Amino acid sequence: MVARTGWGRRLSVVADGKRLIGHAGAVLLRRCADRRGLTQALAKVLPSSTAAGWRDRAGVPVQLVVAIVLGAANLSEAEQLQLHHRPLFGPAASDSTARRTLAPLDDATLAKIAKVRARVRRQAWSLLHLRPGGFPWLTVAGKRLTGWIVIDIDATIITSASKKAGAAVTFKKTFGFHPLAAWCANTTEALAMCLRPGNAGANTVADHITVLTDALAQIPGSSAAKILVRVDGAGATHGLLEHLEALNTARRTVRYTVGWKITEDDEKAIAKLPESAWETSVHQDGSLQEGYFVAELTGLNTREGWPEAMRLIVRRVKPTRRHLKKLTAFEKKTGWRYCITATNIRHMWGIAGSGHSQFLDVLHRSHAGVEGRVRTNKAMGLGNLPSASWEVNCGWMLAANLASDLDAWVRLLALHDVEGLADAEPESMRFRLYHLPARLADHARRRWLRIDATWPWAEAFTTCWQRLTALATVT
Repeated sequence: MVARTGWGRRLSVVADGKRLIGHAGAVLLRRCADRRGLTQALAKVLPSSTAAGWRDRAGVPVQLVVAIVLGAANLSEAEQLQLHHRPLFGPAASDSTARRTLAPLDDATLAKIAKVRARVRRQAWSLLHLRPGGFPWLTVAGKRLTGWIVIDIDATIITSASKKAGAAVTFKKTFGFHPLAAWCANTTEALAMCLRPGNAGANTVADHITVLTDALAQIPGSSAAKILVRVDGAGATHGLLEHLEALNTARRTVRYTVGWKITEDDEKAIAKLPESAWETSVHQDGSLQEGYFVAELTGLNTREGWPEAMRLIVRRVKPTRRHLKKLTAFEKKTGWRYCITATNIRHMWGIAGSGHSQFLDVLHRSHAGVEGRVRTNKAMGLGNLPSASWEVNCGWMLAANLASDLDAWVRLLALHDVEGLADAEPESMRFRLYHLPARLADHARRRWLRIDATWPWAEAFTTCWQRLTALATVT
């Protein structure tokens, strides 16, 4: 009993430590931001002055981004986290300074920042092509989508506990905001995000086109030759599909898969399918998914006004208990639950069998991974918009997107071969790397950040630092 409870004997707790660094992983994030040129580039587009008392705000957004990755959920928490890093990064930016930095980010400044992000992303992607294993191309149904950049578009709900500018009742009967975003499925980066009021429509064509346009502007030109866009049922609109078709040029191929809301006409077309038309679906690894079937519906549906190149792929599954109340009369009669995917894919260059209905079905089903992007982004700043001001919340959303990029670059450039970290989610990264304590020491005219040698990921921490330091500095 003494051994269990006697650990505190003769133990005193005092607050007199010096040069102790909490959340030491901030040095990895800040090193990545500096080496990739993000810090310097933001300094050129943010307001500046030589007046006495003016605080250089160039470092404020980068410090805020680092704090968000570490877990800050509002401006006050971001200030408190920065207090841990004063011996390294200098004085912390107060929450009021951060607010004054975010508030004046007008459309012109946001456009400049978007160009900065695209430039930094181009340099980061050039390094990804050079790393062992190369660029992170997706693998679907056992087929590697080499050369294809996959953009996933989805909307989400950010709830609000108080009245804020733009907050409104959402379609889910909650209160808050309804942003629309686009992510790169290859790298998990947040390419573009549009903050919208809570009552914004789920299938608003103009918003989808705006987000898609901003996302495409983030794709480096050398990687923009083959683009795949995936959207859920909100994307099945005439305007968006026509816009996607119009994006095809001699130098760029754009393909899409979107969800499709089934109507009575679709059900009549499904009823015409012979049993021999149905083929067994496949898993993400290419193996057969017994009990699930897909078929080509193109040509049996007489709908007009949609793009000529559009195909319809129907999938049927046995309904689960939670689906029983939502089944239509046709589905109850046949005993199957149906869903349809619309696509313009006849063939994806370089991918054998990419025009087959089985492949197209699993290709669109892998769009479900966007839910993981939504979840991780909410764990990294987007779980709550911290201000009553619309402008400040837009700035915070931008900082959260930069945080998502920065975390992705650290993992992709320096931890790509470290098991348990290469694809780690925010909470795992914080526990294993970002939240490590350390002591800052001086020796031999150098500063040394010392972490516990017995920590299981201590070697991963030092390896990450060495790899980031070895990257050429972008100016």
